[in-house]
Amino acid sequence: MIKLENVTKRYGSFVAVDNVSLTIPAGGIFAFLGVNGAGKTTTIRMMTGILQPSSGSISVGGFDLSEAPLEAKSIIGYVPDRPNLYPKLTGREFLYFVCDLHRMNHRHAERRIDEVLEEYSLERWQDELIESYSHGMKQRLATCAALVHDPRVLIVDEPMVGLDPHGAKHLKESLKAYAQSGLTVFLSTHSLNVAEELADHLAIINRGSILAVGTLEDIRNLTGRQDEDLEHMFLELTAGSQEH
Repeated sequence: MIKLENVTKRYGSFVAVDNVSLTIPAGGIFAFLGVNGAGKTTTIRMMTGILQPSSGSISVGGFDLSEAPLEAKSIIGYVPDRPNLYPKLTGREFLYFVCDLHRMNHRHAERRIDEVLEEYSLERWQDELIESYSHGMKQRLATCAALVHDPRVLIVDEPMVGLDPHGAKHLKESLKAYAQSGLTVFLSTHSLNVAEELADHLAIINRGSILAVGTLEDIRNLTGRQDEDLEHMFLELTAGSQEH
């Protein structure tokens, strides 16, 4: 479903992402882990077509992002770590805007907007201006916007930021349900316990390079730590890295 082949991103002499290759099958939850500055968000921005790789290729659902960007983007839902919404629109108006971008049929758009607003408990505030929303509500609205067009791939960058315990629990349950329905979920997170709880496969990136990829059991075999949790293995693999 998602394939990165020898993807590199340079900014002058600085290499933010260094020759990354990943193959992520359809369905399931893939967790992407790394310390701050490891290259996670840069990789995600290339996967969503916001940034162009310096070299290498990325395809989503069989569509090469450089050759068929509109087709690739049409099947992606993206929730950034800091959602930029339009504060002078209401929540429902913003979702109409997103549906128009995807050229959705009006009747289908109305139905999907009702569904996602209900799923994320925003019906009560749908006609309020987004500027009045709390951070958690904005995060939920951004998730609604990513899902309203029925994507085949959902890319989520730090989804738990700003969510209260109830919101976090609901989102985790939703991600599991989406994956079970066949949606491919690419989850970038600092929450190692969330990754350990949800992910079918995971990758650890450090200083722009992939250190490990596979199931949790694969990572245990790589580190030789059969009884360790993900946190201990992550800390061992990324030892020496510093937060930026």
